[in-house]
Order: sequence, then C-alpha cells, then structure tokens
Amino acid sequence: MERYIFTSESVTEGHPDKICDTISDAILDACVAQDPMSRVACETTVCTDFVLVCGEITSDANVDYERIVREAIREIGYTDSEMGFNADTCQVIVRLDKQSEDIAMGVDNALEAREKGMSDAEIEAIGAGDQGMMFG
Repeated sequence: MERYIFTSESVTEGHPDKICDTISDAILDACVAQDPMSRVACETTVCTDFVLVCGEITSDANVDYERIVREAIREIGYTDSEMGFNADTCQVIVRLDKQSEDIAMGVDNALEAREKGMSDAEIEAIGAGDQGMMFG
C-alpha cells in the first residue's frame, strides 16, 4: 500500500488571498455579464491601502476596473483607513492587456479541432489556452 501526505491551504476571513480572489472574481463577473465570451486572466495583489490588478483580458465588455475594485473592497467591509485598507482612498493600479496571440491561437480553435478537422458539433471548439486548475 502506498502512503502519501495530502495537504491543502485554507485561509480565513480578511486574509489578503481572499481579498485578491474577491476582486479578481468581481472583474470576471463584470466582463462576463456584458460579454459571455470574455477571456479573463486577471491577477490581483494587495498590500496596505494598495491594489494592483494585472493580466490579460480579451472582451467586448466596457468595464470600469477601478470602480469594480473599489466596490469589491467596500462589500468586504474595508471602508476605514484605520483598518489599513479603505475602499475609497486606497491606491489602485490596473495593468491589463489583451490576451497574447500565442494563447488566443489555442483558445480560438482547440488543437484537436485544428489537427483533426473536427466540426463544432463533434467537439467544443474553444480550447483552454494556458488555463488549468491545481489543488493540494
């Protein structure tokens, strides 16, 4: 019998990772609400009264990213500078570009569809690009 150790991380309310995930999720939701075909690879980092949002987004959505960031922080409850974070006064820097052509190539038409000539009815022609999920 093989033995192994299984680990995973869990963070609690107020942890910077949760704040970052909430902001990135809010940006994704805003993009998809306007353009369901949006491609969003958005990363967020936070520090005392500072937010950096960066990554690649390809979408027809017209999103005010700074407003979304501030709303997400406000919904969490950070509205007082004495808490170390204030939705209304924190510095927000947004650096988002369009998805790179190399990644778009793998997403516009999945490799399987390009190489085997499969029709849209045979497979979903949207690939995963560079996206993946890890756990543990």
